[in-house]
Amino acid sequence: MHISKLQTIQRREFLRRTAALAMAGTAGPLAMALAGIGEAAAQTAPEDYKALVCIFLYGGNDHDNTFIPYDDNRHGVYKKLRNIGDPDTNIYISKTKLIPLVGEGLPSGQQYAVQPSMASMGKLFNDTKKLGILLNVGTLVKPTTKLDYTHAREGDLPPKLFSHNDQFNLWQSGLSSGSEGSTQGWGGRLGDLFLGSENLAHFTCINASGNAVFMSGEKVLPYQVSTSGPVAVNSITYSSGVYGIPACKTALSNLLINSASNHWMEKEWTRVMKSSIVNRAIVSNSLLPTDPTSQPNYFNTAFAADSLSAQLKIVARLIQARNSFGVKRQVFFVSLGGFDLHDNLMSSTSGHNVLLNRVSDAMDSFYKATEQLGVANQVTAFTASDFGRTLASNGDGSDHGWGSHHMVMGGAVDGGKFWGKAPDQSTPDLALDGADSVGQGRLLPSTAVVEYAAALARWMGVSESNLPTLFPNLHRFESVAGRSPLALFV
Repeated sequence: MHISKLQTIQRREFLRRTAALAMAGTAGPLAMALAGIGEAAAQTAPEDYKALVCIFLYGGNDHDNTFIPYDDNRHGVYKKLRNIGDPDTNIYISKTKLIPLVGEGLPSGQQYAVQPSMASMGKLFNDTKKLGILLNVGTLVKPTTKLDYTHAREGDLPPKLFSHNDQFNLWQSGLSSGSEGSTQGWGGRLGDLFLGSENLAHFTCINASGNAVFMSGEKVLPYQVSTSGPVAVNSITYSSGVYGIPACKTALSNLLINSASNHWMEKEWTRVMKSSIVNRAIVSNSLLPTDPTSQPNYFNTAFAADSLSAQLKIVARLIQARNSFGVKRQVFFVSLGGFDLHDNLMSSTSGHNVLLNRVSDAMDSFYKATEQLGVANQVTAFTASDFGRTLASNGDGSDHGWGSHHMVMGGAVDGGKFWGKAPDQSTPDLALDGADSVGQGRLLPSTAVVEYAAALARWMGVSESNLPTLFPNLHRFESVAGRSPLALFV
């Protein structure tokens, strides 16, 4: 006779995924638990705090109009391929409008620049040297040449190249196989390594942008916040309207405190809800007022009102409150969408320059906030995106690509440098379909996402023995002769 084990399997999975949300020592009234947790956190504030902030640019950022070839030869190639002869739809930026980047790491005679909308990042790179640029990074299964790409067999290349969902899942998961549908990200797996015995492990991974596979681990489930702070439980938070009805509050209280049900799912739901309420109280009580005049030690860096700035501002506020959370390491996730610009790339109201201006100014404000908080050397922010774009114009924009260029920012960053290998774009033929591209100027990545991620993980303090747990595919790259780990930090 077949005996179904569905309930056992469901219970095991439910318990596994909710264990990370459960508070240690929940005996006693909720108020007593809150008080005890706050006191314990204050007594165990770590001294070697570090935080990693992922800034994900959804849609596939056009790297060629982010970091633009500036030397005469390569800028001429860039202009030729993006100038279709129509002033209304040309997608190149004149050299006279650009801000040159003066840094190390490029072949002799080569130079990049940024457009005026990224002036803040230009200063961070050129002047303060707290920003570096990683060239041509992307999803790879193994080190891949143009010949490898041309003769690839199944499993040699990332699945479903040029697909948004699959590629941003591969970026965020950092795995060698699997695409859309990944359930774990390397940010969450970082959190798993740093959980230790900390009671407030919920705050190891904090997401200010909604769901993202990047933040889910084996044990860790990310704690989500809005740009104004913790997400409220309506029946408890509101004092008016339908959610403020006293009967609703009483009913929820009875469920949480007086429930005597033995059903495993109800008991776990009750435990998760209690944890959510406790965590919200901890975060709410830890965040300092946003009015600098009422709190002299509060950073007074000005942030813009756009979504990305608001997300990075709440991350800065959470970092300021780090001692209340009792964690030594934190991973944060923020994002900005709109980069899938097949059309209207140069729109003055919603185009690429508008998005880059938001990214540049938000990152600059965030860095200044970490300086004011005295943690600039302990916080690193980095950009990522689904993929790059084609160098060739499609008439009014650019199409899905592969490799792209990204930024790493922080006080510990060995900035003012270009890392990785600059693609050969010295002639139109080489730029469109040479050894470093796979057609239409789509870059064949020379650095893998896992190499990029491993460099950030090492800075966070991950040991060499634990790196294979985070990145099972890393050995395929770092074991290759002449290929050494990325050195992004001082």
